Amino acid sequence: MKIFGVLSPAGWRAVIRIGAALFGALLIGLVMDRVAFALALVLGAVVAFQLWNLLRIEHWVRLRSIEAPPDISGAWGELVAIISRIHRRKQHHKSQVTGLLREFRRLTAAMPEGAVLLGAENEILWFNPRATAWLGLKRKRDFGSRIENLVRQPAFIEYLHTGRPEKGVTVQDASDPSRWFSFHLVKSAAGERQLLIVRDVSRERRLEDMRKDFVANASHELRSPLTVVSGYLDALAEDEDLDPTWTAPVQEMRRQAERMGAIINDLLELSKLESGESAQEERAVDVAAILSALRNDALSSQAHPTIKLNIESDALLLGVESELHSIASNLVSNALKYTAPAGEIELRWWTDDDGAYLSVRDTGVGIAPEHIPRLTERFYRVDPGRARDVGGSGLGLSIVKHALQRHGGELRVESKEGLGSTFTCEFPAGRIIAREEPNAAIR
Repeated sequence: MKIFGVLSPAGWRAVIRIGAALFGALLIGLVMDRVAFALALVLGAVVAFQLWNLLRIEHWVRLRSIEAPPDISGAWGELVAIISRIHRRKQHHKSQVTGLLREFRRLTAAMPEGAVLLGAENEILWFNPRATAWLGLKRKRDFGSRIENLVRQPAFIEYLHTGRPEKGVTVQDASDPSRWFSFHLVKSAAGERQLLIVRDVSRERRLEDMRKDFVANASHELRSPLTVVSGYLDALAEDEDLDPTWTAPVQEMRRQAERMGAIINDLLELSKLESGESAQEERAVDVAAILSALRNDALSSQAHPTIKLNIESDALLLGVESELHSIASNLVSNALKYTAPAGEIELRWWTDDDGAYLSVRDTGVGIAPEHIPRLTERFYRVDPGRARDVGGSGLGLSIVKHALQRHGGELRVESKEGLGSTFTCEFPAGRIIAREEPNAAIR
């Protein structure tokens, strides 16, 4: 019969064992008496029938994709019906998953970004055609290879192993210096899979370079005529024969010329920070001394809030002194502008195992939550009307951000409207330098 030709090894073993048992039962029945023999024969027939049904089901379960279910009644029929329903649901879900996978492949093939699926050890599990073109990946060769062995830019490798996934990293194409790629890593909750998104940001990079060049060139070109205008205004202000009706307008023009000069200076400083140019070498900087000097300068003004200095560490910081001074100066200047004379400002410097910290806390007007993410944008104003009254270029926090980035640091802002703000600069622990001869803490 057909079913015996396709029995599995387990099925044959079951047939042999039951056949041996039935044969033994029949022999015992023959030896004892005819009644026992008849009972054994009936029992053997029942067992053989059930075995036959079981073998039919086992045969169908193994070949259910190509054969129809057997026509069996009773409990075996119910079992076949249950298995059939489970099989249909499985086939339906399999069809859905297959359709989703096909749709996913079509969508990822049309994506303007490259996508690379990585395992827990950064091995390549899958990638789309865009990643193939941009990163030079090949399916047969690179599946299972570690991504850092194929994309060897140091910045990317550092980001892959130690960087924060939400930050991303932008690197230059080693084979084509005119191209830049942005990498962003998305990790699964379990951490077993990672999706690497790759974007071509060459156009944005060129536009950014054009903007930087324009700002730097325009600032340099504006400085010369502004110097001439300021010189004439100074001469007019000192002229004793000047008509008294012109005294106030000339003073206002001088004030606006000074403000424009401050904006140009800030633009030049920001352009220098963005370009990575620095005329100074890094050395051990006494941040506590910088904060102390800024506090003394602020206290020399006529109306100022209470200013506290809290130095909790005598450690030095490896960096460019002028840039660190600019960071602290801009934060203190902002605190003074937005804190009333009856308020309080605290300048704090401390270190721990994770790094070094410089913070400026004030009890000023505070900042609404929706403005905090944009504070470091160039010329961004929380309240443009108030900003015009207090002066400033609108570039201070942008300078702080870029100077911090050059020192491997970050700016953290905590603020509530009406309750003041705290700006904290975080520096990596590798920049902390112990003072050879510890000084007493400055108070």
